[in-house]
Amino acid sequence: MTLLITIFAAIISTIVWYTHAPKSVMKVGMLCWLFWGASLMWLVDAVFEYLELGAAYFTPAPQDMLNDAFLGLCVVALALVIWLVYVLIKDPKGVMKSYLIQKNKEM
Repeated sequence: MTLLITIFAAIISTIVWYTHAPKSVMKVGMLCWLFWGASLMWLVDAVFEYLELGAAYFTPAPQDMLNDAFLGLCVVALALVIWLVYVLIKDPKGVMKSYLIQKNKEM
Protein backbone atom coordinates (compact mmCIF):
# COMPACT_ATOMS: atom_id res chain seq x y z
CA MET A 1 0.00 0.00 0.00
CA THR A 2 2.82 2.42 0.76
CA LEU A 3 4.25 1.86 -2.70
CA LEU A 4 0.90 2.38 -4.41
CA ILE A 5 0.07 5.53 -2.46
CA THR A 6 3.44 7.16 -3.11
CA ILE A 7 3.38 6.16 -6.79
CA PHE A 8 -0.07 7.71 -7.21
CA ALA A 9 1.14 10.86 -5.45
CA ALA A 10 4.23 10.93 -7.67
CA ILE A 11 2.16 10.51 -10.84
CA ILE A 12 -0.30 13.22 -9.84
CA SER A 13 2.45 15.67 -8.88
CA THR A 14 4.31 14.91 -12.12
CA ILE A 15 1.19 15.63 -14.16
CA VAL A 16 0.71 18.93 -12.30
CA TRP A 17 4.38 19.79 -12.79
CA TYR A 18 4.30 18.90 -16.49
CA THR A 19 1.22 20.99 -17.21
CA HIS A 20 2.86 23.99 -15.51
CA ALA A 21 6.46 23.15 -16.46
CA PRO A 22 7.52 26.30 -18.30
CA LYS A 23 6.49 28.55 -15.41
CA SER A 24 7.28 26.32 -12.40
CA VAL A 25 6.31 29.11 -10.04
CA MET A 26 5.26 26.91 -7.14
CA LYS A 27 8.30 24.61 -7.34
CA VAL A 28 6.21 21.48 -7.92
CA GLY A 29 9.29 19.79 -9.39
CA MET A 30 10.72 19.50 -5.89
CA LEU A 31 7.54 17.77 -4.77
CA CYS A 32 7.90 15.33 -7.68
CA TRP A 33 11.43 14.48 -6.54
CA LEU A 34 10.19 13.81 -3.01
CA PHE A 35 7.41 11.51 -4.17
CA TRP A 36 9.51 9.66 -6.74
CA GLY A 37 12.27 9.21 -4.16
CA ALA A 38 9.78 7.75 -1.69
CA SER A 39 8.38 5.52 -4.43
CA LEU A 40 11.84 4.23 -5.25
CA MET A 41 12.49 3.57 -1.57
CA TRP A 42 9.23 1.61 -1.21
CA LEU A 43 9.96 -0.29 -4.44
CA VAL A 44 13.30 -1.48 -3.08
CA ASP A 45 11.58 -2.41 0.17
CA ALA A 46 8.91 -4.36 -1.73
CA VAL A 47 11.51 -6.26 -3.75
CA PHE A 48 13.43 -7.30 -0.67
CA GLU A 49 10.24 -8.23 1.17
CA TYR A 50 9.14 -10.32 -1.81
CA LEU A 51 12.51 -12.09 -1.85
CA GLU A 52 12.05 -12.84 1.85
CA LEU A 53 8.38 -13.90 1.84
CA GLY A 54 7.88 -15.26 -1.67
CA ALA A 55 4.26 -15.70 -2.78
CA ALA A 56 3.01 -14.82 0.73
CA TYR A 57 3.92 -11.21 -0.08
CA PHE A 58 0.79 -10.94 -2.24
CA THR A 59 -1.61 -12.02 0.53
CA PRO A 60 -1.07 -9.55 3.39
CA ALA A 61 -3.28 -9.49 6.45
CA PRO A 62 -5.91 -6.72 6.51
CA GLN A 63 -4.25 -5.14 9.55
CA ASP A 64 -0.91 -5.01 7.71
CA MET A 65 -2.60 -3.36 4.74
CA LEU A 66 -4.20 -0.77 7.01
CA ASN A 67 -0.88 -0.05 8.73
CA ASP A 68 0.82 0.29 5.34
CA ALA A 69 -1.92 2.64 4.13
CA PHE A 70 -1.47 4.86 7.18
CA LEU A 71 2.28 4.84 6.66
CA GLY A 72 1.85 5.76 2.99
CA LEU A 73 -0.47 8.64 3.87
CA CYS A 74 2.00 9.84 6.52
CA VAL A 75 4.80 9.81 3.95
CA VAL A 76 2.68 11.84 1.53
CA ALA A 77 1.76 14.29 4.30
CA LEU A 78 5.40 14.67 5.34
CA ALA A 79 6.45 15.32 1.74
CA LEU A 80 3.73 17.97 1.44
CA VAL A 81 4.90 19.65 4.65
CA ILE A 82 8.51 19.66 3.43
CA TRP A 83 7.38 21.13 0.11
CA LEU A 84 5.26 23.76 1.85
CA VAL A 85 8.19 24.87 4.03
CA TYR A 86 10.39 24.97 0.92
CA VAL A 87 7.85 27.13 -0.93
CA LEU A 88 7.48 29.47 2.05
CA ILE A 89 11.26 29.87 2.32
CA LYS A 90 11.76 30.40 -1.45
CA ASP A 91 8.65 32.64 -1.59
CA PRO A 92 8.27 32.50 -5.40
CA LYS A 93 5.40 34.99 -5.53
CA GLY A 94 6.83 37.36 -2.92
CA VAL A 95 3.83 37.02 -0.61
CA MET A 96 5.80 36.43 2.59
CA LYS A 97 8.22 39.24 1.78
CA SER A 98 5.45 41.78 1.24
CA TYR A 99 3.66 40.57 4.39
CA LEU A 100 6.80 40.98 6.49
CA ILE A 101 7.50 44.41 5.03
CA GLN A 102 3.93 45.48 5.76
CA LYS A 103 4.22 44.22 9.37
CA ASN A 104 7.49 46.12 9.84
CA LYS A 105 5.90 49.35 8.61
CA GLU A 106 3.03 48.98 11.09
CA MET A 107 5.42 48.65 14.02
